[in-house]
Amino acid sequence: MNQSQPQRRDFLRYAASLAALSAPAVQAAASEKDRITFPPTEAKSEKPEKTEPPGDPMSERVGVAIVGVGRISVNEMLPAFAQSKHAKVVALVSGDRAKALKVAHQYDIPESAVLDYRDYDKLAQMPQVQAVYIALPNSMHAEYTVRAARAGKHVLCEKPMANSVAECQQMIEACRKAGRKLMIAYRSQYEPLDRELVKMIRDKKLGTLKEFISVNSQNMGDPQHWRLKRALAGGGPLPDVGLYCINAARFLSGEEPNEVMGSVVMSPNDPRFREVEESCQFVLRFPSGFVATCSTSYASHKSQMLRLNGSDAWAEMNPAYAYNGIKLKVSRVVDGKEQGSEIQADDRNQFAAELDHFAQCIQQNKDVHTPGEEGLQDQRIMEAIYESARTRKPVKLAAPGRTRGPEPQDQG
Repeated sequence: MNQSQPQRRDFLRYAASLAALSAPAVQAAASEKDRITFPPTEAKSEKPEKTEPPGDPMSERVGVAIVGVGRISVNEMLPAFAQSKHAKVVALVSGDRAKALKVAHQYDIPESAVLDYRDYDKLAQMPQVQAVYIALPNSMHAEYTVRAARAGKHVLCEKPMANSVAECQQMIEACRKAGRKLMIAYRSQYEPLDRELVKMIRDKKLGTLKEFISVNSQNMGDPQHWRLKRALAGGGPLPDVGLYCINAARFLSGEEPNEVMGSVVMSPNDPRFREVEESCQFVLRFPSGFVATCSTSYASHKSQMLRLNGSDAWAEMNPAYAYNGIKLKVSRVVDGKEQGSEIQADDRNQFAAELDHFAQCIQQNKDVHTPGEEGLQDQRIMEAIYESARTRKPVKLAAPGRTRGPEPQDQG
């Protein structure tokens, strides 16, 4: 099936519209033009009906190649395209062709757009692919990001960004040199309840932030899983699930830590932990006096919670880092009594939200909210935690430059 001619015509039509309007204006005009409205049927006493803005025509959506057809791609990201308004999946890259062809059939991807890793550089000759989503073992993120940038593709890379600060810097430089966008898939920063909590904090609804307490743990089973191999994963639970605690403390508070203390538990007699730590406990101290105390483990029953204690109220998310079912509770004193309330937010798939933010930044040539610098800062912090665990001393951190782009907007 040859899609090159339709894709070329679509591109030319889109390019013509860009010549007449700025990219943001194009998106707004398309949304208004395609919006279908109906007269209200309910009384004014009722909550107004919420209507979803229309998505882009398929010919104008950002074409994405999925690199790595593993659990997160198959179970989470690929289904999210059904809820995306600005992106579409157009290609797959996998070392298991039989599995990839099965997935391709499910998502109407032509067999010619299913590549082996050996053919990865052929993406440069596939104009329908504007971006790649990299969901490979951590040790492969740097190589496949650099190669994607050289092929002229924008990159959405899963967290952790890489296995070292040097690899993160290499990825940032490759995308900068190629003029391509690099976004790290910090899905929590696009999740609706997290966005609601950020707004509450900025509006001082909790008062002054004092402390952050968080646990992100799970009980790993298979001793042969790649996440338990240091060369592939870069570490144990810290870079995999502990990273969520680090990133949440940073993006919720809006501050960067200037000192870390860490310790690890090694269990070499357990076949799962011959190469990586079983658990890691760490404290992040921030210039304002705000403190984050966190724990992460690969040998504990799943626990995904965070609590923010402010001077006027506290907020708790439990579960906090799950793919779905996240809950947010806030408690404060009202009329002399402690009053707790569960906060509601729009039911928006967090994978679709981050995907649409990425696609819109490409369409409108805007900076992404979670660029490579955001992943680099978390990598610096994790390396400092491991150093503190080795030396049994606190480690100072220099203030980074800008790590985060503009706040993501409501998806439209």
